[in-house]
Amino acid sequence: MVHQPERIPVLALWSAPRCRSTAFARMMAERGDCAVVHEPFSRVVDFGEVEVGDTVAHNEWDVLAALRAMAARTPVFFKDTTDFHYPALLADGSFLSAATHTFIIRDPAEAIASHHALHPGVGRDEIGFARLYEIFTAVQAATGSTPVVIDSDDLLDRPEGTVRAYCAAVGIDFRPDALSWAPGMRSEWQSTSKWHRSTSETTGFTRVRSGGAEAVEADPVLRAYRDYHQPYYEKLRAAALQP
Repeated sequence: MVHQPERIPVLALWSAPRCRSTAFARMMAERGDCAVVHEPFSRVVDFGEVEVGDTVAHNEWDVLAALRAMAARTPVFFKDTTDFHYPALLADGSFLSAATHTFIIRDPAEAIASHHALHPGVGRDEIGFARLYEIFTAVQAATGSTPVVIDSDDLLDRPEGTVRAYCAAVGIDFRPDALSWAPGMRSEWQSTSKWHRSTSETTGFTRVRSGGAEAVEADPVLRAYRDYHQPYYEKLRAAALQP
């Protein structure tokens, strides 16, 4: 039997890079009912420090403590990406089980093409689906239940149905007005603005045709990345909500 500690009001969205998680976080900010924290784990690894509320965190353990402290005052939503590995998170069984961890995915070929366009030197593990699945299985083991997964293609094709299903699954109210927002570069995106420019130009969940899958298929290195990560995507896709 899995021990269930007291829940804490932290809602997490985990994503491989370029899986449209920033757009989802933009919607969560539009709701206005929670503090939104932008990529605290990846930023502390990448930059050596990150602001989490009124605290400056310098490592994963600091981030975990700061999120708990914030949640004692107000509900918290954070989103983060798995271009890095997070051993302290994976070792913190209490946080894995007490917070609500959810996941967003995208077809790996499209994600890889988008990632490579912004970071041509991207390595296989930075693509992130294997690490995403590692967090998914850690949460599953800690909670004894299957975490919520959404496919961002469903989000673009059926935004209202997908968000409504997500809200029901995590126990928050559905707010249709949050499905649209004013365009603009948010302050928390500034230091990594090139990664968020496309979202800053949107007013809702919209699809842009890219031809990314064909480009990945034609490149032997990127094709090998896709083949490595595809099975992890398929396992997550099998658990995805059906809007």
